[in-house]
Amino acid sequence: MSNKKTISDACKAWIKRCERDELERATLRSYRNHVDHHIDPVIGETLLCELTRSDVRDFIDDMLDKNSRAMTDKVLRSLRSALNEALDREWIDNNVALSVKLRRSSRNAPDRIIPTESEIKAMLNTVSDKYRPLIVTAIYTGMRMSELRGLRWEDVDFTKSIIRVRQRADRFNQIGKPKSKSGRRDIPMAPSVKKVLMAWKANCPTGDFDLVFPNGVGNVESPSNISTRVLYPLLKNADITDSNGKPKFSFHALRHAAASLYIEQGWPAKKIQTLLGHASITMTFDVYGHLFDNAEDDVELFAKLEADLEAA
Repeated sequence: MSNKKTISDACKAWIKRCERDELERATLRSYRNHVDHHIDPVIGETLLCELTRSDVRDFIDDMLDKNSRAMTDKVLRSLRSALNEALDREWIDNNVALSVKLRRSSRNAPDRIIPTESEIKAMLNTVSDKYRPLIVTAIYTGMRMSELRGLRWEDVDFTKSIIRVRQRADRFNQIGKPKSKSGRRDIPMAPSVKKVLMAWKANCPTGDFDLVFPNGVGNVESPSNISTRVLYPLLKNADITDSNGKPKFSFHALRHAAASLYIEQGWPAKKIQTLLGHASITMTFDVYGHLFDNAEDDVELFAKLEADLEAA
């Protein structure tokens, strides 16, 4: 164990490892931001051998006083990773940050907006022919925007009616692999998806990346353009707005729309997890667990429970 290494040293070693592992540009940028703007200025000079669980707790509490819970959680994860790097290098004997938990507080968390069936139908009925392929594919496949932006024609198998998710485009329009192993998956095409994509292929702008949903010159389309030029005008035209007349949800809500349709059909949670590319079934239930609940079924279950008890 080294007695002279600091948290700053551990962070630098961790960032170097992330660079060697060729993590996405956006991910590296976030990690550097966590270190440069949050960790280093406050506890960077602290010796690793002197860092205690209490120190980490104080650091996180201070973060919560000045930043959002989401940012605090991300910084804590980065600190844990940096200390894990120090552990691998035998600079410390244990990672004291692993036992520090950021307690969940859902009281003031905003509700996740999931489009209703009527809103989904309104979008499908209103979308223009130009953007129909993108919106129909998003709603029925549940693919992330980054996955749609990076989708190639070679990964659309019309013979087997399958879309293969093999790459994605990050916020800087750089093409890379899916963020996790579970992100690499095959998604069956609904008949309407297959039909609209087959028609779109003949008119799709061509480029070096052979993208299904490129910009006008065949390059990677930006997330902001998809939101401002496609989704938001669509929502306004379909009268899907909030009390202030603003678009009711973001593009990510189309992924929620797909999940709600899958659940409505009674598909197994494990299948839905695979289709959405969730890393675990826990994630699927954390996000959509309430959609699996059916109050009427629960009433019948309790009635049966009571009847069985009385008959015993």
